[in-house]
Amino acid sequence: MHGLNPPQHAAVLHTDGPLLVLAGAGSGKTRVIVEKIAHLIASGRMPAKRIAAITFTNKSAKEMRERVAKRIKGDAADGLTICTFHALGLKFLQIEHAHAGLRRGFSIFDSDDSAAQIKDLLPAGSKPDVVDDTRNLISRAKNAGLSPEQALEAARSTRETEAALVYARYQARLATFNAVDFDDLIRLPVQLLEAHEDLRLAWRERIGYLLVDECQDTNDAQYRLLKAIAGPKGLFTCVGDDDQSIYAWRGANPDNLLSLGVDYPALQIIKLEQNYRCSNRVLRSANALIAHNPHEHPKTLWSDQADGERIRIWECRDSAHEAEKVAAEIAFVASAKQAPWSDFCILFRGNHQSRALEKALQLLRVPYHLTGGTAFLERGEVKDALAWLRLIANPDDDAAFLRAVTSPKREVGATTLAKLAELAQHGGMPMARAAEQIGVLKQLAPRAANAVDGFSTIVKNLRRDAQRLTPAELVRELAQRSGLLNAMRAESKDEAGFQRRKANLEELADWFDGGKGAGPGELAAQLALLSHADKGDAGNQVRLMSMHASKGLEFRYVFIVGVEDGNLPHDASLDEGRIDEERRLLYVGITRAKERLWLSHSKETQRWGEKIRLKPSRFLDELPAAELQRDGADPALDAEHKKERAKAGFDAIRALLES
Repeated sequence: MHGLNPPQHAAVLHTDGPLLVLAGAGSGKTRVIVEKIAHLIASGRMPAKRIAAITFTNKSAKEMRERVAKRIKGDAADGLTICTFHALGLKFLQIEHAHAGLRRGFSIFDSDDSAAQIKDLLPAGSKPDVVDDTRNLISRAKNAGLSPEQALEAARSTRETEAALVYARYQARLATFNAVDFDDLIRLPVQLLEAHEDLRLAWRERIGYLLVDECQDTNDAQYRLLKAIAGPKGLFTCVGDDDQSIYAWRGANPDNLLSLGVDYPALQIIKLEQNYRCSNRVLRSANALIAHNPHEHPKTLWSDQADGERIRIWECRDSAHEAEKVAAEIAFVASAKQAPWSDFCILFRGNHQSRALEKALQLLRVPYHLTGGTAFLERGEVKDALAWLRLIANPDDDAAFLRAVTSPKREVGATTLAKLAELAQHGGMPMARAAEQIGVLKQLAPRAANAVDGFSTIVKNLRRDAQRLTPAELVRELAQRSGLLNAMRAESKDEAGFQRRKANLEELADWFDGGKGAGPGELAAQLALLSHADKGDAGNQVRLMSMHASKGLEFRYVFIVGVEDGNLPHDASLDEGRIDEERRLLYVGITRAKERLWLSHSKETQRWGEKIRLKPSRFLDELPAAELQRDGADPALDAEHKKERAKAGFDAIRALLES
């Protein structure tokens, strides 16, 4: 524990009761968790196999595992659990599947699978926004830990009542398919643990100590899961920061931090206030901003870093001018400081703001990576091909069957699939196996039966050929034989669109390693690795991302654009009275900056062909004036900046001519 500051040290040593660590931005919370795991094991307080550390993303879990592996040598950490809440819920259901009314090998529906089922349960012709709204209401109910019956009882509007009724039918259909969705991975374990004392005791024995990161982002169901496993003794450490709670829109409840003190009167609270990331100017500005929010446990971040340069505030004509200024400044600073592109980050409130920035960066040939664009593995044609591959590798994968059999579309509708699922369940077999049974096919409508039989034949032939084809060759074969390529060509508006989608399948093929004779088992292993591949690694590129996506990250140079009223804070948040969360969002953005920070706003924008005047964000007035450098406020400094940039421009031209 060498190098820990006193509050960090105290947090590591406290193991006998419930602990809340209020960890400010950049205060070393991950190191505290890693050191506490090491201390619990080394002291004999708890064996590794009874310790579970819960994070909010797979990436965070991976990084924490790597840090624990460096800290704990040998096999001392064997059996340690470091995973997300959903991964823990999945592990629970895999062990306790019978209690949940599931068979082994149950499927997990992704968002597309869920949306397709909900759309089918709504009246024919329901608009996409109605489907999305219903799905969101069902998800919200599940995140609150509500069953369909409880959701119906809790409904306070016609929309909520209608969604609760769909929720009940949706769950019945999931049961028919032997499937759960992503939200069920938390809801079902909570429901079972709260209802069965024997399960609670068994899981408290299995998990003796819990560490929960980003506790302010837990929803109600996750908090109830924590309580059910921790029990009355409360052997846990929750780490969080109420000032960085920015996910209320997806169900997070920052009041869970307050509930800990009510549910566990013996709760100890330790504050981590020393920041190891930011310059003091950035910290003083962040502290002044967030002080406008109410606090149950106020804290003040401090740093022994240098003051650094003042925060630049830019007023721009419009978003195009703003993007040009940002791109030019990045190019200048990168050259002047010999800084890699990966030192720079541009943050915005919404992803639509990236378009002007991308154009400006492209014109200056500045490489960039956009976080939050459509991920490669989320593209429709790629997900279709992956469903086929999963089914070829594993005939028991009902979710893969459900997607593959309708990709491309054939004479197999939702009614046929529901009947097939019912027959499969009655026969105690997966849907793909049932689809091969003559007795089952005879109970379907003739046209649907022919379509299902034809599909099964294609899958069987591809499964046979998988023994001699490389995975890459198999991808190309299934794209052709499945009918995906023909369907894509028919759906595409032009040849260029078709070629783009076809290129995505070619890229998928290129992802797989070569090697003849890769059978279904080996292919399944490669697919498991593929699904966890971090293809989104930005490398040496400027990062563009929303402020929501930036939490947990840090960059030497940070630009926050669109700091205008109506955008930050957002109009919708103002209407709903959520200005505190908008302020926390800007606080998160500001504290990503290690060295320098720029905030910019536009004077006008164009909407529906009309120019609209914009006002600077009210949050700018909450920042201390002494820490800011506004355009025009210091003519001498502005002139110096212009001179520096002019010289850099001349130097670049001279270098170009001399090369």
